Amino acid sequence: MDLFKKCDDFTLADEYKELGIYPYFHALETKQDIEVLMEGKRRIMIGSNNYLGLTGDDRVIEAGIKALREFGSGVSGSRFLNGTLTTHIQLEKELADFLHKEACVTFSTGFQTNLGIISAIAGRNDLIFCDRENHASIYDGARLSYAEMVRFLHNDMEDLERKLQTADSSKGKLIITDGVFSMSGDICNLPEIVRLAKKYGARVMVDDAHGFGVLGEYGRGTAEYFGLEDDVDIIMGTFSKSLASLGGYMVADEKVVEFVKHKSRPFIFCAAITPSNAATALEALRILKSEPERPKALLDIAKYVREGLKAKGLNIIENSIVPIIPIYTYSMLRTIMACKVLYERGVYVNPVLPPATPEGECLIRTSYTSTHTKKLMDEAIDIIADVLNTLPEDDESLMAMLDTSHE
Repeated sequence: MDLFKKCDDFTLADEYKELGIYPYFHALETKQDIEVLMEGKRRIMIGSNNYLGLTGDDRVIEAGIKALREFGSGVSGSRFLNGTLTTHIQLEKELADFLHKEACVTFSTGFQTNLGIISAIAGRNDLIFCDRENHASIYDGARLSYAEMVRFLHNDMEDLERKLQTADSSKGKLIITDGVFSMSGDICNLPEIVRLAKKYGARVMVDDAHGFGVLGEYGRGTAEYFGLEDDVDIIMGTFSKSLASLGGYMVADEKVVEFVKHKSRPFIFCAAITPSNAATALEALRILKSEPERPKALLDIAKYVREGLKAKGLNIIENSIVPIIPIYTYSMLRTIMACKVLYERGVYVNPVLPPATPEGECLIRTSYTSTHTKKLMDEAIDIIADVLNTLPEDDESLMAMLDTSHE
């Protein structure tokens, strides 16, 4: 059989494009902000992870420009060899200090960070206990490690304990969880995870991509939020969200960081973060440290929107405080149609479809920024409510709408 037969058989994207409802790859024409220009029209941006609103901050932009002039556009090699800059070292030092850990190592992307940490720290004689709703990069990192992966039900501590109880005591054990789950906005039950880890001799790793800059009095993330910074062994995070750049990091005890730096193939064999990426992340970190009111403003605007959507009768996932607010749209077709109409009305959101959700439980994911204003959010809430409260709930009626629009 031809290897590319699967490519020929994949027609779903073309079908959605033909119907005029393909929801992906809309092109930005301006910098990421609370309002953007996309494909010639103003859109209210509530579909990005620019949590602290720093991607357009003049200080961050100038730091990137300065780094380009000082160090050039790239490093032409891995950190292991010629690719280490003084900026990388300073960024790692300040991140470790801020997150109250001994050491830090940075990676070129957030996805690569999980691949690099997990594949180095776990091996064939180890067990990885993985929340079922963890990010895809955690799953891929576990596969790359060749450790045995044991999945537990989402945020279900009884299920986790059952699986820890039956684990081979001779094997190393690592519990990995998202701090904030990217689709639902759930916060992990970190206190119970830490308790179980101590009881059964496991280590704890938290993917805090969506927790850093969001949770905790100073924005240090999920561990700070629960007062458990000394009890989490490994924390990873990304620069592409609160830190307004691209890349990722790991903080842990120095001996653990040194091991990963010398054993992680995704770290050793990948070019380092570009000078501008490192410099912009460092500047964003310094702004967060000097302006700790930003995380509070972020949670305040999230609360305002959550209450506004509920007041309009919309069915949201509301068991969290974070700036990720999913709204149930149920069927795949209704979800994509909702995103299309919202986009046309000037509001950008993200569809969440299977396998990211169970069949029949599709969502539109909305996410917010500390610089969003209540006035702008009122406009977005009114549009979302008008669209979702008038859009048919059954696929047959939705298809009829599409047929009419194509006549």
